[in-house]
Amino acid sequence: MTDMDPGSRAESLSFRQLKLFESVGRLNSVRRASEECNLSQPAVTQALAKLEHQVGVTLLERRASGSYLNELGDIFHRRVTRVFAQIEQALVELAVPGGRDGAAVIARRISKSQARSLIAIVETGSFAQAAEALGLSQASLQRAARDLEGNLRKSLYYRTAAGVMVTPAGVEFGRKIKLATQEIEWGIKEIDAALGNANSQIAIGAMPFGGSVLLASVLDEFVTAHPRADVKIVNESAPEMLKSLRAGNVDFVIGLVQETVAEDLTNQALAKTPYTIVARRGHKLARKGKVTVDDLLQYEWVVGTPGAARRACFERLFAGGPGPKASIATCSLPVIRHLLARSERLTLVTSYELKHEDDALVPIDFGEIEPAPSIGITMRADWLPTRLHLDFIELLRRHMAEVGIVPLKKAS
Repeated sequence: MTDMDPGSRAESLSFRQLKLFESVGRLNSVRRASEECNLSQPAVTQALAKLEHQVGVTLLERRASGSYLNELGDIFHRRVTRVFAQIEQALVELAVPGGRDGAAVIARRISKSQARSLIAIVETGSFAQAAEALGLSQASLQRAARDLEGNLRKSLYYRTAAGVMVTPAGVEFGRKIKLATQEIEWGIKEIDAALGNANSQIAIGAMPFGGSVLLASVLDEFVTAHPRADVKIVNESAPEMLKSLRAGNVDFVIGLVQETVAEDLTNQALAKTPYTIVARRGHKLARKGKVTVDDLLQYEWVVGTPGAARRACFERLFAGGPGPKASIATCSLPVIRHLLARSERLTLVTSYELKHEDDALVPIDFGEIEPAPSIGITMRADWLPTRLHLDFIELLRRHMAEVGIVPLKKAS
C-alpha cells in the first residue's frame, strides 16, 4: 500500500490493529500479546501482517525467541504508544468512571469509527454534515456516536431547537482524540523519511507581522535543503492561530510569543525583539529628536487587533490616561505600510520587523519600551516533532543569529 499517501495509510489502520502492535512491541511476544488482548495467536499474527501491509514496511523481526521491533518498528511503536497514552489521558480529563484504571479499559474499547464520528461532528458542527464528510448515512453515524457514549458512560451530545449538539466536554474530548490519531500519520511519515522516499508535509502557522516575516526569510533555504518537503502555511490573527494549533490544524506557530498561553501549549523563545515606534520617512517626530508620551498623543495610531501582543504593548504605553486616537486595528503589514506612508500615523513594530522594512518607515526616538517581546515558536506541550520539524526549528535559530539578533539560549 506504499502507493497511498501517509494520511490514507494511517486512516486505513484500526485501533484494534494498533493496540495489538503496541502490545507485541512492548512484550516482544505474539503469545503474550494474545493473552493480554484476549485473542488467539493466529488472529494477532494475521492482524499484524495486515498492519505491516497497510503501512508498507516490515516492522517486526520474527525469531524463535519472540517478535522484536526493527528500526522502522521502533519509530512506529513510539508513535502508536503516544496514541493510546493521549487517549487515556483525554479519558481521565473527561472524568470517565474508574479514574485512570477505568480510562485504560475504556481506551481499549473505543473504535476508530467511533473516534472519527466525534471528530467529524465537532469539526462540521452537525450530524448531517459530518455524515456527508465521512461518506456515511446519518443512521450509521448516529449508531457510532451512541456506541461511543455507551463505552464512555458519559453524555457527549444534547438536543436543542437547532438539532443535536456536542457538549463542551465532548468538543474538548474530540479535539484531544484528533491530536492522538495524528500520531499515526506522523509515524508513517517518519518511516517514509527514514527510507528516503518521503514527500513529507509540515503545517506552519505564521502570526501577523514578525511570524510572516521570519517565515518568509527562511523558506527558500528550507525547501532547498528539503526539496521533497511540502510546506503548508496558515496565516491568521494570534487568537485564531492558537486555536488552530490546539486543534492540530498546524504543527507549530511562528511569531511573537504570547505572554500567557493555555496549559497545553508551550513557547520556545528564539530572540528578544523590542518594540519600536515607527512613522513614515519625513514625519515631524522623526526629525524632533527625543520624543515624549505627550508628543505621541498628538497623532493617530494604527494598532494591533484585540488579543495581540502588539495591542497589549500599545495599551501599556498609554496606561493611566486617555490614549491617542486609534480608529484602525489591523494585523496586516501591507495595510499598515500603506496607511503610514500616506499619513502622519504611528505604529509599533519590533526591531526584527524593522530590519526587513525598506527606508519608507523610520524609528521614532522614544527610548526602550518594556517588556521586550520575544519572537519564537509556540507548540503543543506534548508535541513530538519529526526530524523535518527539528530541522526547520534549527534553521530559524541560525537565521536569527545571521541577521544580528542574538538567539536566546536553548532550554536545557
